[in-house]
Amino acid sequence: MEGSETHMADLLIGGFIMLGAALVMVLIFRRFGIGAVLGYLIAGILIGPQGLGLITNGETILEFSEIGIILLLFIVGLELAPARLMRLKNAIFGLGLSQVVLCGIALFLLIKLTTEFSWGAAIALGLPLALSSTAQVLPMLQSSGRLNTPTGEKAFSILLFQDLSLIPMLTIVAALSRAPAEEGALPGYLVAIYGILAIGGLILAGRYLLQPLLKIIGKFAERELFIVAGLVAVLGSAALMELIGLSPALGAFIAGVMLANSPYRHELEADIDPFRSLLLGFFFLAVGMMLDLNVIAENTGFVFGAAFLLVAVKITLIFGVGKLFGMPTYPALAMGMLLSQGGEFGFVLFAEAEKSLLIDPSANSLFGAVVTISMATTPFLMLLAQRFNTGINPASTNLDDPSNADRASVIIVGQGRFGQTVSQMMQGARISLTLIDVKPEQIDIHEQFGVKVFYGDGTRVDLLRRAGADEADAIVFCIDDQEFGAERMKAIRHSFPNAKILVRVYDRRQLIDLKGLGVVGMKRELFESAIYLAKQAMHSLDVDHDLIEEADREFRDRDCERLEAQMKADGDMFAGSELRYTPENPKPE
Repeated sequence: MEGSETHMADLLIGGFIMLGAALVMVLIFRRFGIGAVLGYLIAGILIGPQGLGLITNGETILEFSEIGIILLLFIVGLELAPARLMRLKNAIFGLGLSQVVLCGIALFLLIKLTTEFSWGAAIALGLPLALSSTAQVLPMLQSSGRLNTPTGEKAFSILLFQDLSLIPMLTIVAALSRAPAEEGALPGYLVAIYGILAIGGLILAGRYLLQPLLKIIGKFAERELFIVAGLVAVLGSAALMELIGLSPALGAFIAGVMLANSPYRHELEADIDPFRSLLLGFFFLAVGMMLDLNVIAENTGFVFGAAFLLVAVKITLIFGVGKLFGMPTYPALAMGMLLSQGGEFGFVLFAEAEKSLLIDPSANSLFGAVVTISMATTPFLMLLAQRFNTGINPASTNLDDPSNADRASVIIVGQGRFGQTVSQMMQGARISLTLIDVKPEQIDIHEQFGVKVFYGDGTRVDLLRRAGADEADAIVFCIDDQEFGAERMKAIRHSFPNAKILVRVYDRRQLIDLKGLGVVGMKRELFESAIYLAKQAMHSLDVDHDLIEEADREFRDRDCERLEAQMKADGDMFAGSELRYTPENPKPE
């Protein structure tokens, strides 16, 4: 009994030390706009066995915290419906394949030509260095609202292919192994077959088991059951992949994709995201704890020189690949900076290379330190990328979360030209507002005028809930987002049934998509201004005033009739086309 009490005390004290160190260091680094990852790494170094020695079991913490990477890939999968994933296939297998192959070959040759490592060791060290840190880059893209931008999608596509390439790399290391073969190990072709069968099984289970289960849970309205169901899905999928020798993160990603079309995906994302954030923090703490400072001290020049070369080579090659695939210069350069570090899977592959007798433990520690140092450069590179206005900005000290806002009657999402006009009009009527925008540069401009705008993606249910949408009378979406459609609107209406929803829509297609979902007001963004300009033009031509007003009324009536016809025809844009005026078919005299 006494032993268990001592163990519990050690556990509580260890948790207090880790969380306390992380809290202090992350706050310091956030204060200077550097980001959380470097704060976690430094905190891990300080409390780890090579620092103050307060925590000594870094390997155990690392294994446990890898669940954070699994949850991260699950949440990313939730945002990628199969149709969108198919749209990204060219980027995944074009950009992703090119980046892994080019960087892997270049880094292998660099190690072989500049060191005394054997061919097998150079391959086992060079290929893993081609991989970037999913655990570092994806949260950075998500927190800055850049994951769904063109540059963010391309960076994600590369990261996804890198995760998929873990299996071929493990196979290559196994093929080069000098160690005796393990009994009962599956050959590579069987692993591939089992993987395909497992993916198919997961998709079927998601559609015919998990989706009906979520509907049942939705009827009970028990939020903790959503958490349980989500964790069952993600951990079960990850465990299945682990059992057959594939990446557990890949299984979690597939679990997310198969739930991406579920109306409950936003609830799942909101409930699981705190677990993901905490465990990813522990992951980087553990990486910092395991950093061998003695190896760095004895090989300072090599470690920092190799980390510099790794970052420089990857920036150059990823920039070149981006340009080859038609990206503009600055976004391609930003993507190179964003993906320039080594990744967490490098630690896995270095350990496998050591087991295979391709490298010795000192080389494993040496290159593990190189990967860690390269991770520490990313926040600084993103500060540099911000100067290029590349669209991938690090966290800013001015970006307040909507949870800090006072409760208001109306939440306005989007503070561009459209949203500014809406908010000015409503403030003129003394209506209390909470303003939200996803663009840091837009928020900075408002700050200069003394207007407080909170940061975040206002189409996410969890963020709207933090902003007080449960108590708001109305939510007005003023965003220029053509992909803001029925799926997200259903989730918002389901989560906030008492709030009136109004939407700025891009065109009639988006209007038709949102029709009938309980939206009380929609307006095409250029509709009224175009009508007004046409009327001004006719006035300048001295057209009779009554004829102008008649043309206005008739155009609006015909437009409404066309919309009704198009909705009845399931969005066919040619329906009701006979109602349109054309040069060949003008209004009769």
